Amino acid sequence: MERFAAIDFETANGQRSSVCSVGIVLVENGEITDSIYSLIRPRPNFYTRWTTAIHGLSSADTLDADDFPVVWEGIAPQLEGIPLVAHNSPFDEGCLKAVHSLYGMSYPDYTFYCTCRLSRRQYPSLVNHQLHTVSAHCGYNLANHHHALADAEACAKIALKLMEEKGVSRLCDLLIR
Repeated sequence: MERFAAIDFETANGQRSSVCSVGIVLVENGEITDSIYSLIRPRPNFYTRWTTAIHGLSSADTLDADDFPVVWEGIAPQLEGIPLVAHNSPFDEGCLKAVHSLYGMSYPDYTFYCTCRLSRRQYPSLVNHQLHTVSAHCGYNLANHHHALADAEACAKIALKLMEEKGVSRLCDLLIR
């Protein structure tokens, strides 16, 4: 079974470039092997009431956090050459591209897959296909929803469950780009 990483971003405001935390769960041979969580100081460091109500983070939490380029410098080597999976990947991929652009960083053209899209095909009878609903259906208790690491772990568990159900060993075999 291939190696992949589940990724989740939280944002400080309505701008996708305003990433304020990232959670990454590394998976190899069907097992979670490592996880990464980091607060990120968004630029500018302001939060809307709406986003704070969702994830609980505020500018006080990220005041002393590193900027994205510093955080990503420590993460990027672990993601080289492996696919990324996210629940609602257009959002997380959009965040990653936007923050790379904000800081004038070269974007490494990551391959993203989406557990939300596949869950719509695989589980059409679910009431919705939000992360907490799909993870519960897959037998994972998402106790700390909207914490980037908890959401990344839920996404990894969903991807593994879908791969198991489909009898495939690679994300690309699920056709969920």
